[in-house]
Amino acid sequence: ITCLAMYLFAEFDDAANLLAANPDATTISIDEPVEIPKNQHSRLQEPGREEDDELLGTDDSDKTELLAGQKKSAPFWTFEYYQTFFDVDTYQVLDRIKGSVFPVPGKNFVRLYIRSNPDLYGPFWICATLVFTIAVSGNLSNFFIHLGKPTYHYVPEFRKVSIAATTIYAYAWLVPLALWGFLMWRNSKVMNIVSYSFLEIVCVYGYSLFIYIPTAVLWIIPQRVVRWLLAVFSLCLSGSVLVMTFWPAVRDDNRRIAVATVATVLLLHALLAVGCLAYFFDAPELDIPAPIIPAHNSTSKVVLEQ
Repeated sequence: ITCLAMYLFAEFDDAANLLAANPDATTISIDEPVEIPKNQHSRLQEPGREEDDELLGTDDSDKTELLAGQKKSAPFWTFEYYQTFFDVDTYQVLDRIKGSVFPVPGKNFVRLYIRSNPDLYGPFWICATLVFTIAVSGNLSNFFIHLGKPTYHYVPEFRKVSIAATTIYAYAWLVPLALWGFLMWRNSKVMNIVSYSFLEIVCVYGYSLFIYIPTAVLWIIPQRVVRWLLAVFSLCLSGSVLVMTFWPAVRDDNRRIAVATVATVLLLHALLAVGCLAYFFDAPELDIPAPIIPAHNSTSKVVLEQ
């Protein structure tokens, strides 16, 4: 103990001598936490880049997402791996549907609703509901248009269900796959491009189709002008979600490529709406004449006279 006390006193004398030789030296107290000036780790931000920082997130959020991703480490051939894609509650689904119907200008849909827990539950059931809504509404619209015509005989067209399912599910999966591959390719050439995962892009496209469900019901109205106005209104709402989501991802790319990418996204989205409206609701239907039932007369006789 005596030796330890002598060693500590010697260290204290050396520190006192150094402080006396240089009174302006900076000392650090063990009891007080060291504060790092904020200007050392902050960087200058250019105007209009706040949403990029919000999209990329902070280091803490990245660590949180990394830890969340480590929990989903089940092999892809197991049921637990796919169960994580449907691990979402009703409130989250309703909140994401609300965000797709009422987009907030300047807010990124992925960062605001999807990135914390991307899911396939909402996109799958939205597409399934849209398939049956378009098929049923298309048949009802055809029935109401020809109602009262004596030469028309109503025949349900069940093939519209399979056509609608093929069109909508192909759009909801193949277009996000192509867009994800394109963003990955451009990300290898341009460092500032924000990358999305394939699941996040599928979520954006799936939830953006929700607005077409009530629109398809209103397409039953037998007024062509009203139908096209509803189509344009729905296209503007859902298209704005796609633009506000994918424009920050390609904005730092070549100007022509960025504009062409967003224009292609909008064009494919418009083709889906216009194609469904034109084929299922505004397609010219041929009047199918009612079957003629021959009258049976059992009492008629043919008399041959010679």
